[in-house]
This record gives sequence, C-alpha cells and structure tokens, in this order.
Amino acid sequence: MKKRVLVVVLALAAFPAAAQDSAGGVVRAPKPVTGEQVYAQVCQACHMADAKGATGAGTIPALASNPRLAGAAYPITIVTGGKGAMPGFAGMLSNAQIAEAITYVRTHFGNSYAKPVTEADVAKFGKAPSAGGH
Repeated sequence: MKKRVLVVVLALAAFPAAAQDSAGGVVRAPKPVTGEQVYAQVCQACHMADAKGATGAGTIPALASNPRLAGAAYPITIVTGGKGAMPGFAGMLSNAQIAEAITYVRTHFGNSYAKPVTEADVAKFGKAPSAGGH
C-alpha cells in the first residue's frame, strides 16, 4: 500500500500540475523537459536537492559522487524499472525525459560522466512498464 501511495505521489509530480489563475482559468505548469527540470520536479523529492539521498523511514541512495552511474545501463534500468521503494518511471516519463535526467545527474553533483544518455539507450536498456502498474 505504501508503495502505491509513493507511486501515485511521484506520478503526480512527474506530470504538469493544474492550478487556477486569478481570473479563474486553469494554468498548466510547463512539462519538465531538461534534465535539470526533471530532476527538480521528480527526483529531488526523494534524492534531495544536493542528490545526497536521505535516511529516515527508509534509505534513499545518494546520486552524488556515485560510481554506479559510470555506465548508462545501470541508472536506466533503475529509473525505468524501479528498485526497492523507488518506482519505475517507464510509462510515466518519456524516454527523452529519462535520458535527460540521467545525463544531468551523471554530469552534476560530483559526477563527471560526460557521455550523454540518449533516448536510444533508454529504449535499449530500459524496462517496459509493468502491466497493472505493479
């Protein structure tokens, strides 16, 4: 049950939010496009603004200075398919958004893995969304 709630919360964070403007109309937040935007709107909620992760009710791994990010396949597999309490984002984020976010993390926060992750990499190494959302 807790995992479902987390998935719903993260899914809502991944997609544009609607809010009313002062005239009563609906204003949509822009869809995250750049890796920095995707990280800020989706990943940062758990991995923190400094990408150092957190410990509390559970342990959220640090992405900062993380040698596991050296190769593209590992982070793509985790982001698309999930691991532990982290849900998979295949089907919630596009391959382009996933590629941008992973490239951003691999080139920031003390990581210096300069080779960009591409949509083709995500298609090749990513896990397809599971049926039924589980």
